[in-house]
Amino acid sequence: MPKKDRRVDAYISKSAEFARPIMVQLREVIHEACPDVEETLKWGMPSFMHHGILCGFAAFKEHATFGFWKGSLILDKNGSRADEAMGQFGRLTSVKDLPPRKTLAKYVKEAARLNEAGIKAPRATRKPKPAPKAPPDLLAAMKKNAKARATYERFSPSMQREYVDWITEAKTEPTRQKRVATTVEWLAEGKQRNWKYMNC
Repeated sequence: MPKKDRRVDAYISKSAEFARPIMVQLREVIHEACPDVEETLKWGMPSFMHHGILCGFAAFKEHATFGFWKGSLILDKNGSRADEAMGQFGRLTSVKDLPPRKTLAKYVKEAARLNEAGIKAPRATRKPKPAPKAPPDLLAAMKKNAKARATYERFSPSMQREYVDWITEAKTEPTRQKRVATTVEWLAEGKQRNWKYMNC
């Protein structure tokens, strides 16, 4: 007997008419391919659990989405990775947008196998952001204050960016000038941009 959650029934029934058949078919295939799967809501959307999160779907005003938690590890029949955009299957507007039931079932079984084996999805490696370019007015102000310049140069790129962003986000020229002056003052004292909130 499938382990169904009434909240998923309610979610489907409240969704746009075009989305209901998509979600009904996905739900059927998921339960057929992984009989032990359990339903729940995560982040307000129907999710399917089997030794961790397996997959989930969602409905919006004009499209639905479906994706696997470890989608980057699930291959299609040609050995190429499924499209990552919008939950691996793009913007779904009808059942015709879904892969064939057999293909979907294969994906579900592979997702279940990955979870059972405890295989984790690879984390995306983030490239560190380059150091920010100090605006000319800040550079000019720091030229006149060696302590401020030394502190700024010693700071990590993220600490520098906090000051640069604060200055460049000023909406008026007087506000910007005041922020440049405050930045130089605080840097001369060795302070980070959010020093007031540190060690609270």
